[in-house]
Amino acid sequence: MTEQSQRPENAPAGPQASTAPPAVPGPRPAPPGAPTGDGPTGDAQIDTAIADLEGAAPDDLDAQIEAGQRVHRTLQSRLSDLGGQ
Repeated sequence: MTEQSQRPENAPAGPQASTAPPAVPGPRPAPPGAPTGDGPTGDAQIDTAIADLEGAAPDDLDAQIEAGQRVHRTLQSRLSDLGGQ
């Protein structure tokens, strides 16, 4: 009996190569006590700005833009506080 007659009809002739892409590592778990992104950030100014953005009327583009700009300014301010600039 030959090697070819011993394998199933649909099996490849050579060593089986994986067709799946290489595994990509997933995100690292957050450290204990870190914000999860689903709740408050722990920073009152940022939380307020984000709440304003979420509360902007979905059909009022001007209100959404204004709230988004407030969030952007707030985040820039908080980051510059961290950098000492």
